[in-house]
Amino acid sequence: MGLLEGKTGLIFGVANERSIAWHIAKNTAEHGAICAFSYLPGEKMEGRVRRALKAGALDGAWLHPCDVASDADLDALFAKLKKDVGAIDFVVHSVAYADREYLKAGVFADTPRDVFAQALDISAYTLIAIARRARDLMPEGGSILALSYYGAEKATPGYNVMGVAKSALESTARYLAAELGDFGIRVNCLSAGPCRTLSAMAVGGIDVMLDRVEGTAPLRRNIETDEVGKAAVYLLSDLASAVTGETHHVDAGYHSVAA
Repeated sequence: MGLLEGKTGLIFGVANERSIAWHIAKNTAEHGAICAFSYLPGEKMEGRVRRALKAGALDGAWLHPCDVASDADLDALFAKLKKDVGAIDFVVHSVAYADREYLKAGVFADTPRDVFAQALDISAYTLIAIARRARDLMPEGGSILALSYYGAEKATPGYNVMGVAKSALESTARYLAAELGDFGIRVNCLSAGPCRTLSAMAVGGIDVMLDRVEGTAPLRRNIETDEVGKAAVYLLSDLASAVTGETHHVDAGYHSVAA
């Protein structure tokens, strides 16, 4: 039996077959999970997500549009999920956004108030909004997993306001873990090393990040996105039944050494 046999989960953030959320979905499904998905409203994005799911042998999975910045959309998503699917066992939050004009070296001090607020809202507050609604669909407890990056811990050139948002995300996960433990719900973050996803390409200096990790990390290489998916299976499964409030790194050990 797979580690997630008999479990059902909701995954936010699949964009294409290179995205971390896609690799998590693929690995969880291979371990027996039934996955449901949200996507940013629009025919173009729906088509892209459907193609990605088909490539991962997930064709036919439950799919529903949702702009996570809209409470009305989140309400509609979870109402439809409750009606069609029922109880769930896990949620994957792989959602982040910041204006790419402010994701390059030398512009952090110029970040406007609205850009800052939007990055915090979509990248961090949405974890609260999703967890609150997911709690009611987890009567037997469950697991919530959010995706972070080392730029939440150390200033990373070009990551800028997204790094601040990821810091807020990790703190949010800890506070949710402390509160939702009463419901048997674990909340963790998975901090992945840099990899060539659609969102990563928006960050200025991504090639420098990749070169730095390869030259400095204890394993002397960059990670494969699929390795993040494998780690997610552990954190979502009963193997991690006593793990909550944690930020688990999958970065070839880069976070553990001084560059």
